[in-house]
Amino acid sequence: METNRQKKIAGVIQKDLVDILQGEVRKNGVSNLVISVSKVYVTSDLAFATVHLSIFPPEKSAETLAAIKTNTPLIKHDLSQRVKLQLRRVPNLTFKIDDSLDYIEKIDNALNSRENPIDNRDLLEKRKKS
Repeated sequence: METNRQKKIAGVIQKDLVDILQGEVRKNGVSNLVISVSKVYVTSDLAFATVHLSIFPPEKSAETLAAIKTNTPLIKHDLSQRVKLQLRRVPNLTFKIDDSLDYIEKIDNALNSRENPIDNRDLLEKRKKS
């Protein structure tokens, strides 16, 4: 369970990382690329932060994530310059792709298809009684 302090630090990191990443995209003149920080999880000792990114279009997500991972020390330095009055130590950053939108889309497609498990209960696996 996250404490209030973890939530506040995650919010500060999330807000500043969005500015940093979008600023780099604009500065480098990359068009048709949107990077958003969907969620940040901070460990209880505030040493590590897992950053979940949503990248649009999804075809560019692998190469964009690789570029972000190689530039993690620079991103952490920029972040530390922004939050130096709020945090003593900036957590080590780990970036991951947030695939929750793809998961939601798969569920939506499954519910809209002809083989809807809600309408046709025969499609569901039967539970075994123990």
